[in-house]
Amino acid sequence: MFDIVAPLDKVSQEFVDALQEKIDLKTKPQGSLGLLESVAFKVGLLQQTLTPNFNHPSVVIFAADHGVAEEGVSLFPQVVTEQMVLNFLQGGAAINCFSKQHNIDLKIVNAGVKANFEHIQADNFINQPITLGTENFAQHAAMTDQQCEAAIAQGAEVVLQQHKAGCNVIGFGEMGIANTTSAAAIMSALLSLSGQQCAGKGTGITDQTVLLKAQVIDQAIQKYQLHDANALTVLQKVGGLEIAMMVGAMLKAAELSMLVLVDGFIASSAALVASEINENFLQYTQFCHQSDEQAHKLLLTNMQATPLLNLGMRLGEGSGVAVAYPLLVSALAFLNEMASFNDAGVSDSSQ
Repeated sequence: MFDIVAPLDKVSQEFVDALQEKIDLKTKPQGSLGLLESVAFKVGLLQQTLTPNFNHPSVVIFAADHGVAEEGVSLFPQVVTEQMVLNFLQGGAAINCFSKQHNIDLKIVNAGVKANFEHIQADNFINQPITLGTENFAQHAAMTDQQCEAAIAQGAEVVLQQHKAGCNVIGFGEMGIANTTSAAAIMSALLSLSGQQCAGKGTGITDQTVLLKAQVIDQAIQKYQLHDANALTVLQKVGGLEIAMMVGAMLKAAELSMLVLVDGFIASSAALVASEINENFLQYTQFCHQSDEQAHKLLLTNMQATPLLNLGMRLGEGSGVAVAYPLLVSALAFLNEMASFNDAGVSDSSQ
């Protein structure tokens, strides 16, 4: 579906050694900058240069409604999806504050909100819904095969346009009432876990509602026999239009050798699907934070992902990406600007 080549297959061992040597010979003990060194190495490898840089950093928020909200699994009414999209467009959300703070380009995509946005004219708004929300997956498959495929393709197209505008580092956020239920169902199906292991409090539901959410998930997994299904089938049966668009967006970004910044629990569920579709995908990712959603740590562990931050956040909308982005900039700053032992006339440990 997407031609994603392992980064190490694109470069010579000579380049790999030179990149690692450049990191190691900075005026510091080897490894003393921790994850920043890993980030610098990853970005240099993806960009195939000893002097990597970030151009036109972007965050794309995909928004859609979920029919499973009818089961009472969310604290907020479904109309909040529409209201938050308008808030994004008016500049009033957390992601607006953080993206503005760090000069990150922000795009809002209507993937399938149950609302009419035809009157909205904004340069940062992409109004291309696949349909007006998914079906209630407790009763019917969330999407048809065609809707799921169209969402994946649309997400890929959004990233292609960002890439053509010069973007080489991109993160993804989401908005959709009840989308933690879809994300937990995807996790449950693909990792063969129970609904109770994957369901969390989302926007702040009660313990009793968490149990209801887990029950809805378990029943859907059984209904569609998803523990033995492939990732695309799982996505189609219990996913969301915004999650499907994120999957396509993430895979296209990796295909274009962009660094993919993964936000919280819902974005991580999309990354899980993407990793099942292409085994090389995760090599192009940087997970930005560990969400306070209870199953996110387990999901990150399964993908062998080390997030940059753990701030107890569980907001979504790409907020973790924007907050973590300055750390990524710092990683490239030390690689490109920090003196080496030879440059500074400092003795290293081998001397």
